[in-house]
Amino acid sequence: MSLSQAEKTFILHGVAENFRVDGRDREGYRPMELETDIVQHAFGSARLRLANTDVLVAVKIEVDTPLPEKPFEGKIEFFVDCSANATPDFEGRGGESLAVELANILSSAYESPLTFDLRKLCILKGKKCWKLYVDVLILECGGNLFDAVSLAVKAALHITQVPKIKAVNIDGDNVEIEVSDNIIDCDRLNVENLPVLVTVCKIGNHCIVDPSLTEEQCAVGSVVVAVSKECFSTITSIGTGSLHEETLFECLDLGHKVAIKLNQTLMAILVQIQPNQDVGFLK
Repeated sequence: MSLSQAEKTFILHGVAENFRVDGRDREGYRPMELETDIVQHAFGSARLRLANTDVLVAVKIEVDTPLPEKPFEGKIEFFVDCSANATPDFEGRGGESLAVELANILSSAYESPLTFDLRKLCILKGKKCWKLYVDVLILECGGNLFDAVSLAVKAALHITQVPKIKAVNIDGDNVEIEVSDNIIDCDRLNVENLPVLVTVCKIGNHCIVDPSLTEEQCAVGSVVVAVSKECFSTITSIGTGSLHEETLFECLDLGHKVAIKLNQTLMAILVQIQPNQDVGFLK
């Protein structure tokens, strides 16, 4: 969808007046709807709708071998797939570069042990560990994919159930693991410090969060910040534009403030959520 110069001017003036096209201010989010535990054969799943953006996340768990340099840690791997039906831009192989970018930013955001303690996934030092496969499917693209994906991932990991180990049998180099066959005898992951991504766009002389598709086309530059425990875990510039140093600091300050509030809202809901429950919430 291409905007005319008049449409871009209208959006720019609205941002300048702190009254965007859909009635939000510069720090406002569109309505969100969250649904968890909806993929039957996944260990955890969540679907998040942010206006016209629709994201599905499913978590699978397998037994793996720890990395030699990290014998006490488990593993987590992100895979993103952009459905061709999400937007005409994704037809053919159009969504591949965006999918790789999303997966890389998620991996970078979760890399610090302060965000996600992979030691909790270790079964036997240097021998066996749990590996989490976090699969993200973009069902519809209505702008601000990075924020929506990060919230859906955090919700899916919150609902994920890690099977308990009943026994570990070691015979030479062979290690056999006995897993509890009780489906309710599982451990939950601690997601309190998992990062939340916030996309900040510079439109005209002002910064906004949660850009719509049309607003993304008007941005002169954008940055995605991942905030965990009130600290940045990664900062990434996206798009083709660039930001002045002062503008970058302004974006970081806004992204940090909004991410903390957004995480508090999400966590307040996650601690109450029950399986197969839909929850609507606003920023």
